[in-house]
Amino acid sequence: MPERLTWDEIQEKYPDQWVGLVDIKWKNDSNIESAIVKYVDKSKDELLMMQIKDEIFSCYTTPDNVFQLGTVWY
Repeated sequence: MPERLTWDEIQEKYPDQWVGLVDIKWKNDSNIESAIVKYVDKSKDELLMMQIKDEIFSCYTTPDNVFQLGTVWY
């Protein structure tokens, strides 16, 4: 069973990577409280296609280091 991690733990465990998240608990409309990391071995494009299909939520773990044009929020 995959473990639930806080957003801080996800950023620490997977620095500067695109991650695919499921079972997200939100602090508010745009901040992740915790989630289960389903993918860390996929490209940004692969994760975006999965997100468009509503399979996962994709994001970069260090947002200050990347410009995320095209990120889909739901």
